[in-house]
Amino acid sequence: AKSFRIGGDLRLKGRDLSRYVRWPRYVRIQRQKKILLQRLKVPPSIHQFSRTLDKNQASELFKLLVKYQPETKAAKETRLEGVAKATAAKETTTSGPPPATLKYGLKHVTTLIEQKKAKLVVIPHDVDPIELVLWLPALCRKMNIPFVIVKGKSRLGTLTHKKTCSVVCLTAVNKEDESKLKTITDNARAQFNDVVERKWGGGIMGLKTQAKLTKRAQQLEAELAQKLEAKL
Repeated sequence: AKSFRIGGDLRLKGRDLSRYVRWPRYVRIQRQKKILLQRLKVPPSIHQFSRTLDKNQASELFKLLVKYQPETKAAKETRLEGVAKATAAKETTTSGPPPATLKYGLKHVTTLIEQKKAKLVVIPHDVDPIELVLWLPALCRKMNIPFVIVKGKSRLGTLTHKKTCSVVCLTAVNKEDESKLKTITDNARAQFNDVVERKWGGGIMGLKTQAKLTKRAQQLEAELAQKLEAKL
């Protein structure tokens, strides 16, 4: 039997039926959370994460960070295998200082900030729960270490060969990248370290509520105007 209901056998061309779709629970939660964050008043310490690095600067930053990705498990196994074979064959292996790589993990990065070893700290804007990184900007300011807030914990996860990552930092770079790092850190200081968020965020009502409030304000104005006319 044919079903002539919306989304059934007869589908109207050019009509968006996404309103009628029963979306999965995680999608509904994502959308509800987004709306809630718009509606509710958000304190400055949380609102600061909505101000992120712009697209061009972020692309320059990620170009630099990609160069310092930590080695993968497979690469590490291959390297250790080579060292073991060389040791077994009694060959001399020249193991220099370890290469400069990205440091990640909340505890590790916090220790590096406290020891003032971090040169640049990168925090994503969508860490959940946000309390994990809520205090990091304040710590960076206290220790005078440049930090930036970027979009997407999954982008940092890609850099560190994980699904997501809460924070990464650079402790050293190669000589050819020093000028690039200096430019990025100067921008970070100007945009994030020197600018402390004081304003509350959120409090944006829906279209229906906005229309209702506008109508109410107009009615009050009209009433006041009538009262003034009556007095005259």
